[in-house]
Amino acid sequence: MDYPLITPETEFDAIILAAGDFPTHPLPLTLLAHAKYICCCDGAAAEYVGKGYMPNAIVGDGDSLPNKLKQQYANILHEVAEQDSNDLTKATRHCIGMGFRHIAYLGATGKREDHSLANISLMMHYYRNMGIAPTMITDHGVFIPTHGNRTFGSKPGQQISIFNFGCNHIESKGLKWQSFPYEHMWQGTLNEAVGTEIQFCADNYYMVFRCFP
Repeated sequence: MDYPLITPETEFDAIILAAGDFPTHPLPLTLLAHAKYICCCDGAAAEYVGKGYMPNAIVGDGDSLPNKLKQQYANILHEVAEQDSNDLTKATRHCIGMGFRHIAYLGATGKREDHSLANISLMMHYYRNMGIAPTMITDHGVFIPTHGNRTFGSKPGQQISIFNFGCNHIESKGLKWQSFPYEHMWQGTLNEAVGTEIQFCADNYYMVFRCFP
């Protein structure tokens, strides 16, 4: 299976914590507590350390980090001044430079909706253009960008949404409603798994969201 269900035992090379809403669901909180490597966007660092955690790296342009924390964590602070990329992308480049490929993104939604939408779309950008396997985990479920023929783990009745990123052909097995090459983002939402496995046959890129069962 290409994409088993995410569990508290799932391991990632690194977790990037963004400056959206801090996780509250038990699954992302457990993953955060047991992560091998934590990279905080600078806007997330103050809340993270305020909860008693210690990141391995803090990455960003530094504009969201209080001077006191800049001094306190100078040894793990990586300031990147360029403004063509957001802090999530800067943190991703840092993790790639560390040799990490399987990266989970937490705290990347919530607060401003435009930031949430941009961060979700960046998962596909990272997958297509940076050669990594990104997974965005929210308080409600998991976004995974992929392409071609893939198999996903599921539970009967689990809510599933599919977003088309260029497929002229896409079919599915294991969903209540058959997939097709959606022309609009809303068309592939609110589907439902009928068993423990979903198979996709596609000719291009797409993103799957699995709600927590």
